Amino acid sequence: MSIQDIRTTAEQKMGRSIESLKTDLQKVRTGRASAGLLDHVMVDYYGTPTPVPQVASVSLADGRTLMVSPWEKKLAGAIEKAIRDSDLGLNPSTQGDAVRVPMPMLTEERRKELIKVVKGEGENARVAVRNIRRDANAALQALQKDKQISEDDERRAQEEIQKLTDRSIAEIDKLLVAKEADLMAI
Repeated sequence: MSIQDIRTTAEQKMGRSIESLKTDLQKVRTGRASAGLLDHVMVDYYGTPTPVPQVASVSLADGRTLMVSPWEKKLAGAIEKAIRDSDLGLNPSTQGDAVRVPMPMLTEERRKELIKVVKGEGENARVAVRNIRRDANAALQALQKDKQISEDDERRAQEEIQKLTDRSIAEIDKLLVAKEADLMAI
């Protein structure tokens, strides 16, 4: 394994950690409706758990309401039940062939709880990035110990890994600030 391999692997893993954080932050809902909110809700489709967007179209009726239009009319009840049973705290209602999902207003207390959740997710992402840095540095030290690279090369590579880590943590912090501002907006 070369210095470039270690750097590339660390960069890819840090990128995946940030993408994972973005996905986790999307699950934390604000008071506004978002079509992506139902991406992880599974509906029973002929005995197979299937994400809602694969059996229905999800659209915004207005800023605070989602409309879910199943492609098969008989699925409306199953979709309504799946949304109600999810951990999103939503109360959908069926109107004809479509399922209407109003977004409840967030209380100040609930907003603060959600910010704590967001900060926890952010800290988990930071820890993951730091662990990736630790593993990369350990691999570099092993290369140096085996005399495959010089001490200067190891030091320079560790500085590069540290810069990658700093950039990744700055990106995580930026995502958290944006999500917190989103949660506090009324």
